[in-house]
Amino acid sequence: MNSQAEILIGDGAADWQQVVAVARQRQPLRLSDSAWARIDEARAAVLAMAGSGKAHYGINTGLGALCNVVLAVDELQRLSRHTLMSHACGIGEPLRAEQVRAIMCCAVVNYSHGHSGISRQVVEGLLQMLNHDLVPVVPAQGSVGYLAHMAHIGLALLGVGEVDLAGRRVDAGEALQAIGLAPLTLGPKDGLSLVNGTPAMTGLACLALADAYALADWADIVAAMSFEALGCQLDAIDPAAIQRKAHVGMQRSAANLRCLLDGSRVLELTQGERLQDALSLRSIPQVHGACRDQLRHAAQQVGDELNSATDNPLVVRHGEGHRIISQANPHGESVAMACDLLAIAVCEWSSIAERRIFRLVTPQANSLPPFLTAEGGVKSGKMIAQYSAASLVADNKRLALPAVTDNFLTSGLQEDHLSLGESAALKLDKALDNAFQVLAIEYLLAAQAFDFIAARPFGAGTGRAWQKLRERIAHYTEEHPLHLDIRASYQLLRDPRTLAELREQLAPIDC
Repeated sequence: MNSQAEILIGDGAADWQQVVAVARQRQPLRLSDSAWARIDEARAAVLAMAGSGKAHYGINTGLGALCNVVLAVDELQRLSRHTLMSHACGIGEPLRAEQVRAIMCCAVVNYSHGHSGISRQVVEGLLQMLNHDLVPVVPAQGSVGYLAHMAHIGLALLGVGEVDLAGRRVDAGEALQAIGLAPLTLGPKDGLSLVNGTPAMTGLACLALADAYALADWADIVAAMSFEALGCQLDAIDPAAIQRKAHVGMQRSAANLRCLLDGSRVLELTQGERLQDALSLRSIPQVHGACRDQLRHAAQQVGDELNSATDNPLVVRHGEGHRIISQANPHGESVAMACDLLAIAVCEWSSIAERRIFRLVTPQANSLPPFLTAEGGVKSGKMIAQYSAASLVADNKRLALPAVTDNFLTSGLQEDHLSLGESAALKLDKALDNAFQVLAIEYLLAAQAFDFIAARPFGAGTGRAWQKLRERIAHYTEEHPLHLDIRASYQLLRDPRTLAELREQLAPIDC
């Protein structure tokens, strides 16, 4: 069992950072007594309705287009089991362990609201799997908005399928035995509650938010280095101009640049050399800021979804009893659209970075050695790194195409409008990784440019960022393949400890 400080859910609003802590830092998750009371109350209502003889969707009926088929009480356990078996239609390579853990965490949060009617044993099983780091193997593809990912997770509770445990891939039944958990027998509505709702897209989106917030700060840090290396004019980030545009994200990015560049002798010497710089440099606050604003919007949407009951049907208290309400809360339009909009922002972060990369290696655009090498001709320097960045940005432009606007007919004529929320979250994850690779290239090139600049000191923050890179990666002289340095730079950007140190150089304001 994990000995870290636990995350307690159920007495107030949950937030996406808690999901990330459970998924990435493997912090233990626990539900409050009030959450368990809500779960038990809704479960009692489901059990009473299951034997009532009256049709209640998903409790004693078939699913989707089979909703008019009323089942006998002795068929309901089979219904739940068969629901998982038939819905486990995932395709392709498995999700990362952290992604599966995030989905499981969001499922537990959804059940904690007390409107699912799921049995306590299922929720306890998910918690034990999380807290023992037993991770079901879940194929990444094959979902139009929900169902498939959670079906694979649910099957692990039954001892079916494969899981990762203590670094080994083993049979789910063997893994359950290892952590002292007997395979579950599902009851009424358990199968449906496991597969529906929006935990899959929400969990994936929580991780994407964490990555996007890191990307936002790294983009400002690395852009400030390029701004300085290219001797840009400080009027572009002057508060006298910036404060006359109201967007919050823009204010934040501009303030970051001013802090990062504070004390730069390099820029002191280059002021007045030109009236204005190219837009990829002059508009850093405007572009990065717009991306930050989309990130804030996405975080609000994901947070709202996390604190919503997303089952169908819902179990809702009504007078002295309960109602079963069929509705569409599992439709993930809000999360899907937020992920699509954030993918556009991620594309823009990477796109403007590639333009700065181009200017760093193009002799006509700077006063640095051509392609950032002292031996141009016999050596190509960083020329081809810009090609790699361009390729990644081209990928991100394709990934910025929305998933949510697509649509299909499924389940007969019952489910005729879909969110494609998991698709939106997964392509956002890929776009973020591409963007980090682009910034890794810009980081390398800006540091190489710094090596050729005689003036000192650099800015307070940019100089520190240059030093952090040089602690791991030497000036490039073409004695080894360049991709090794790109990989090392990418790993540096992905290391939260490095970013935590450099965040001390950012503006001390909360936007």
